[in-house]
Amino acid sequence: MIRIKRVYEPPSPEDGTRILVDRLWPRGVSREAAHLDAWRKELSPSDGLRKWYAHDPAKFARFRERYLKELDEHVDLLSQLTAEARRGRVTLVFAAKEPERSNAAVLKERLDRGKASRRPAAR
Repeated sequence: MIRIKRVYEPPSPEDGTRILVDRLWPRGVSREAAHLDAWRKELSPSDGLRKWYAHDPAKFARFRERYLKELDEHVDLLSQLTAEARRGRVTLVFAAKEPERSNAAVLKERLDRGKASRRPAAR
């Protein structure tokens, strides 16, 4: 099972394995307070995409589409995360204010659809 949760919410035992999926460390949160098991920067949006999006709700649909394409480059990491979720609960931790328009929500959607094994298209 995969869930998402803001890093600013208190950790709980129900979170299972907590994985930060942001490229930048969240402001105002110590490593101890975050209670993370891993930080997977590689699964976060690229700097260019992150800066372009800037959490503008009008850009979310295009952000989602572009981010899903970026995730195609990380099939092995997605497969590892899927395998970890099969062993127990995984919580994708992020800093964005709007969970439904976060990179964590898009990543969870991708993992829930079982597309982690999809290979990138030939170029």
